[in-house]
Parts: sequence; structure tokens; C-alpha cells
Amino acid sequence: MASGDDGNKKLQLYSYWRSSCSHRVRIGLNFKGLEYEYKAVNVLKREQHTPEFKKLNPIGYVPVLVDGDVVLSDSFAILMYLEEKYPQHPLLPSDLKKKAINYQAANIVSSSIQPHQNLAGVKYAEEKISADECFSWVKFHIGNGFAALEELLKDYAGKYATGDDVYLADLFLAPQIYAAIKRFNLDMSKYPLLLRLHGAYSELPAFQNAMPEKQPDAPSS
Repeated sequence: MASGDDGNKKLQLYSYWRSSCSHRVRIGLNFKGLEYEYKAVNVLKREQHTPEFKKLNPIGYVPVLVDGDVVLSDSFAILMYLEEKYPQHPLLPSDLKKKAINYQAANIVSSSIQPHQNLAGVKYAEEKISADECFSWVKFHIGNGFAALEELLKDYAGKYATGDDVYLADLFLAPQIYAAIKRFNLDMSKYPLLLRLHGAYSELPAFQNAMPEKQPDAPSS
């Protein structure tokens, strides 16, 4: 596999095993065949708010990618950086319309779904309402986003989200569908296209090896 080319230093990924933002970056690194050093950040112990970590990302979120003297946070920015610097196995199609659909699908996940399930947001909501109400609130926003994705992708999907090749949309969809099923017990029967994509992703090594339970900081049981 290729590695970062800044003095042959390996890429470093600061990640939390269950973070879906970290999950999508892990898929991107694997998909492009890039070796990286996994740097675990335990968000339950608030390690993301230590002075050391905030030097890497002042807002205190994972993931963070370090590539030589380049330090990047935000999964979208990281993936776009990887796409520009490491062009093997491109994350975006050459067709302009399909490229735009990939951006749109990725943004539905990152802007319309993801913020409602972030750990900090969920904890804050649980303090204001009951845990059960918070759980229902999260599932509502996931379902709303999934319904939009089903409609958006119905005319573009092939084996994967926008055809028969893996692209950016797939990197955002896979962790979100995984979280919906594993963390939030969402009834996926309403979203047959996304459920089919989930099955297709589970067969790909780059996706398999990025799964939360396979990360070094995942609980053993």
C-alpha cells in the first residue's frame, strides 16, 4: 500500500472507534490503499478536549489527519485533501452531474443527519428531555435524511450509490447506515435502497476493515 510521501512519514489518523466521521475517513484511507498510524482518542474520557488535542483541532472533534506538516480536521475536508493528493482510486466520478449527486448525498449525511447524533449533542439533549425522547428525536432525523437519500439516489444507484463504482457518497452512507442499524435500531425496511447498499458495502475489504468493531480502541466485548 502507498504511504504519505512527506519524508516517507506514515499518515496519522486521530480517531474514535465509534465515530461515524472517523469511520468514513478510515474507509477513504483504506480505499485509496494508504497506510496510516491509528491514534485513538477516547471521547468518553473527553480526550478530545485536552490541550494537546486542541492544538490539532481547536473545536475538539475527531477525526484529525496528520500528513507531514499538514494537519486537517473535518471528515469532508480530509477526504477532499486525500482525493487531491492521492488520486489513486478516485472518490469522485468525472461526470459532472454524478459528481454533484455525490456531493449532495454526502452533505445530506454530514449536515442533515450527523449533527443530530453527535455524542455531545445527544448528551445535551438528554439533559433537557428524557433519554427515550432523545433517542426518538435522533431516529426521526435519521429517517428523514434516509427518505431524502432514497429519493435522491433512486435514478443513479447501481451496485453502489451512484453507479457500479465506489465514490464519495458511499463513504458517507456506509457509516451512517451502520450507525442507524447498530446504534439506533432503525427499521430499515422503509429504506430498501440503502439496505441493499449496506449489504454491498459489507462485502468490500476497505469497508470491512474500517468498521468500528475492528478498530484497536473498540471494546473487547
